[in-house]
Amino acid sequence: MKTSMIRTLLAAGAALIASPALADTLVYNVDGVTIDESGEVKRFTQLVFDDEGVVTHVLERGEDRPEDIEFAIDGKGQVMLPGMIDAHVHVMGIGFGALTLDLSETESLEEALAAIGRFAEENEGRPWILGRGWNQEKWGLGRFPTAAELDAVVPDRPVWLQRVDGHAAWANSLAMEQAGVTAATADPEGGRVIRDAAGNPGGVFIDNAESLVAGVIPAPRPEDRDAALALAQERLLANGITAVADMGTSVVDWQTFRRAGDLGQLRIRIMSYASSPEAMEIIGGPGPTPWLYEDRLRLNGIKLYVDGALGSRGATLKEPYSDEASTHGLALITPAQLRNRMSRAAMNDFQSAVHAIGDAANADVLSAIEELSESYKGDRRWRIEHAQIVDVADLERFGEHGIIASMQPLHQTSDRLMAEARLGEERLGGAYAWRSILEAGGKLAFGSDAPVEPADVFAGIAVAISRTDANGEPFGGWRAQETVSREQALAAFTSEAAYAGFADGRFGRLIPGERADFLFVDRDPMLASPGDIRETEIREVWVSGQRVFVGEGVNP
Repeated sequence: MKTSMIRTLLAAGAALIASPALADTLVYNVDGVTIDESGEVKRFTQLVFDDEGVVTHVLERGEDRPEDIEFAIDGKGQVMLPGMIDAHVHVMGIGFGALTLDLSETESLEEALAAIGRFAEENEGRPWILGRGWNQEKWGLGRFPTAAELDAVVPDRPVWLQRVDGHAAWANSLAMEQAGVTAATADPEGGRVIRDAAGNPGGVFIDNAESLVAGVIPAPRPEDRDAALALAQERLLANGITAVADMGTSVVDWQTFRRAGDLGQLRIRIMSYASSPEAMEIIGGPGPTPWLYEDRLRLNGIKLYVDGALGSRGATLKEPYSDEASTHGLALITPAQLRNRMSRAAMNDFQSAVHAIGDAANADVLSAIEELSESYKGDRRWRIEHAQIVDVADLERFGEHGIIASMQPLHQTSDRLMAEARLGEERLGGAYAWRSILEAGGKLAFGSDAPVEPADVFAGIAVAISRTDANGEPFGGWRAQETVSREQALAAFTSEAAYAGFADGRFGRLIPGERADFLFVDRDPMLASPGDIRETEIREVWVSGQRVFVGEGVNP
């Protein structure tokens, strides 16, 4: 990206938040919806916040407003909601995804290859062609794509394209050649190289095997990182998301966030989870960082991976895959390593957020939490990220030790058919089991896993209450007994997502003492149908009482 474009993006972000803070501001004539201290939906008609952007009063119809109001804003009868919180994203992945090739909308291998060829032609100066989003299951390919197929459209430069879930990547021959990958290259622990019948690398690298090629890709420059963060923030705010949990923050990611914060350009709130024990200690030192930039940034803990994903058959299962009986999945760390890393974090009060998708992986994390809870008391808020496939016998364990299931509703609709093929009907009882986890006493925090799925909270709410996709399929919902209520879905994207990141009391609800982060939208998700909720229009976004986004056609 040209320097001038980078400067334009950064200047645009700065312009939206540079205006002076308002003092003792009343927003009246609103159809307000929030989650109150008891976790119930509360309605209100007026909101007051102070010059620090903190809510002081939430008033119901007929209640008297304070006398010391200095500014008043007419909400024009619009629906006001708390700022949405996405409990699981990859912030820099969203930004870099916007700067590189996006294959997520391709419906076939042929369509993807045509898009790759066009992108290469339009970006002749790029030494590598980078991108993500391919999905051989969506293409109906029945196999992984190959290096030879990439060579046919880009023979002159290395190509590296991550799968939609980030747990596999596709390379052409030049990329493998530059990385020195040959038939003699061994599979690393926790990774697998897809090979042809002769044992030669076929072009796809799963989980830890991705490092065999990724290590030779030129690192982005600081200005590229700044531009990616600016784009990520713009996309998140446009979707009504004012806060996120960033899963897998590297040291250079943290430095990018800090640069934005120092310059007054950190527009969203980021609850950060380090990408490794080393990054956790470099960033946090003896423990989690303080909240920085008026509650806009904090390192909470560490993101750990136990297994891969269903799409690449890397999720670890108790029994073999139904559609590939030779594998149980791919464990990325041993049970002993998991416990060691979780203990290393807990002894310094860092929070652990552990990726587990398969039923074997989830059982192992649940057991680790049970064991560690004997040594590490207090409010730990152990997180399991995804918790997609759980043995029915293990569901009750989510109600113990304050476990948070950090789940992504859109994964259920994207993965439904694949999950049926990978597992068979008999193992779906604990699949995407939102209601069962709540009924067991567990907590739910909802997110998107963007850029794996779109950072679309309202689509997520629609799925959570219906278990149907954008086309309303399947009729009646897939395993509809696992739907949650509208109130539970809204809480999982607001107050519960804040709680999951130790941000409760700071933001996530429109109540006195918390930040005035709110949205104006064109419909009430407590009343609209799932299909209509998906079409929600974000009209305005406010963070700490300052407007940071205005939708198209809205009079500023």
